[in-house]
Amino acid sequence: QVQLVESGGGLVQPGGSLRLSCAASGRIFSIDNMAWYRQAPGKQREWVATITGGGRPDYTDSVKGRFTISRDNAKNTVYLQMNSLRPEDTGNYYCNAHIRQVTMQAGDYWGQGTQVSVSS
Repeated sequence: QVQLVESGGGLVQPGGSLRLSCAASGRIFSIDNMAWYRQAPGKQREWVATITGGGRPDYTDSVKGRFTISRDNAKNTVYLQMNSLRPEDTGNYYCNAHIRQVTMQAGDYWGQGTQVSVSS
């Protein structure tokens, strides 16, 4: 019913840029925090960035100054602009959102993941 649909992943060269999008759909009343996580093969999923419902961003240290998280509340969409990409940024990127449905039931939802590969 409630779904997060991601797009924008791909293969880029080191130093390149990529913009990820994740749109929520369903019987949504409101969305609080939205976030991005990533996971490389054989590694734990790690938090990348969060943006609050009021638009306040926060980032893990390794992406500060390079990544920008933003949101468009009218579109129920969160974005991740990734610049100066490094090979260690490679991984499957997942969006996460805390969503309240029109029934007033609330919970965390995850996107399906989109692959980002940074390689020469």
